[in-house]
Amino acid sequence: MRFILGLLIWVSFSTTALACGPDTKCMVGARHYYVAMPAGHDGRTPVGGIVFSHGMQGTAKGVMGNETLRGIASDLGVALIAVKSVGEDWSLPNGPRNVAPVKGTFQYFDAVVRDVTQRFAIDPDRLLATGYSAGGMMTWNLVCERPRMFAAFAPMAGTFWKDPPKRCKKPVAHVLHIHGLTDLTVPLEGRVIKGVRQGNVYDVLARYKRMGRYRAAGNSTVPSLELDCKLSQNRRGKRLDFCLYPGRHKYDSRYVQFAWRHFEKAGVF
Repeated sequence: MRFILGLLIWVSFSTTALACGPDTKCMVGARHYYVAMPAGHDGRTPVGGIVFSHGMQGTAKGVMGNETLRGIASDLGVALIAVKSVGEDWSLPNGPRNVAPVKGTFQYFDAVVRDVTQRFAIDPDRLLATGYSAGGMMTWNLVCERPRMFAAFAPMAGTFWKDPPKRCKKPVAHVLHIHGLTDLTVPLEGRVIKGVRQGNVYDVLARYKRMGRYRAAGNSTVPSLELDCKLSQNRRGKRLDFCLYPGRHKYDSRYVQFAWRHFEKAGVF
């Protein structure tokens, strides 16, 4: 009897310890993330996922606490996966605040994607990597370092530190970049912070366009979001799209919704 009672207590404790979600950390080694499945999900049917990287001084918990973003992901029928930097900022190549070895940054994303797709009914082939500001910088680095890990990328108001990489890992990816025309925090032309220069967004896009042999595919507008977009595509159907809004450094959860639907319409998801 004592053995059975002890076993039940152990099982109960183990289940609680392993459980995680929107309010409880999902641990991967010493680090964590949060995940919220769409409302009414049956726990079995595979869904896509949005992996969101926070801005400087942000947190995964803060991202998960954004009810608008949570609602958008749920309405899209996808999971929201909020990831967390070490310290207050992401450790990125050439950045002024490398708070951890840069290689650990990409290994962390490897671990998160592996863990979340094993714990939950999330389709690893339908993942969108996105993020704002420093999170947009993180997203661009994932474009170059982990192009196969995500179906598409949507960096917002972020770029590389210093010059864009001379080479990115292949294959080239589906990318949608969103930025404010008069952004002063992460200017399109870049700026110097603590002796390190933020990269020029136009240079980043031009270099990636050459690498992927993308060609102009027209323009489009999204009046409801005040987005003016230049579209590019290569012979293999990969997209490289660039959307500007008439404003400064701001975040709008609707950009994430737009990015998912943009790629969904293109048949990426």
